[in-house]
Amino acid sequence: MTPRRIVVTGTDTGIGKTVFSAGLVDRLGADYWKPVQAGLDGETDSETVARLAGIGGGRVHAEAYRLKMPVSPHRAAASEGVAIDVAGLAPPPTLRPLVIEGAGGVLVPLTPAASFADVLARWGFPVVLCARTSLGTINHTLLSLEALRHRAVPLFGVAFVGEAEPETAQAIAGIGRVRILGRLAWLPQLTAALLRQSFRQGFGARFDVGPGGEGCDV
Repeated sequence: MTPRRIVVTGTDTGIGKTVFSAGLVDRLGADYWKPVQAGLDGETDSETVARLAGIGGGRVHAEAYRLKMPVSPHRAAASEGVAIDVAGLAPPPTLRPLVIEGAGGVLVPLTPAASFADVLARWGFPVVLCARTSLGTINHTLLSLEALRHRAVPLFGVAFVGEAEPETAQAIAGIGRVRILGRLAWLPQLTAALLRQSFRQGFGARFDVGPGGEGCDV
């Protein structure tokens, strides 16, 4: 089984980590928590996960901070006169596994002095790094891996989102010395049923291994 607390972060914003999170929540029968939501127009990430994973009834935990502007959390917070208490961010208690989704990329600033990676280092939960498969992803992914390792954040592995690029995945696995978990293909129609099918096809039994974080790259 996977660790009971696992964080989904990304190499950038808008790369599909919310959809991946929904698939992971469904696969694990987990709860979901997005600590900081920046941007409230339209469907929020929590609402997207609830819809695609088919969960509710307390399994989607309330965000610690809900900020209106769809920009970096530190900027959105400043615009509303909100001070994000980085030290006070703590996962909600639950008896189920918990999938935690970060905001933006690994080094997105939560305050002028602290990034999301600093919170990950304090928590010490294994991290899944979501990466796109398009041009530029090798550089972005390797830099994100270095940032996480610099802070001794445990790495569960890299999950790709997009079209198959086996040579790209091979380069990242070799140079980055990291486990490739699989790939979630882009879906022409995003529904709960199709996401479940695609997630199983893309990751197989990857999330049935590594009890308590064993097998993580630390």
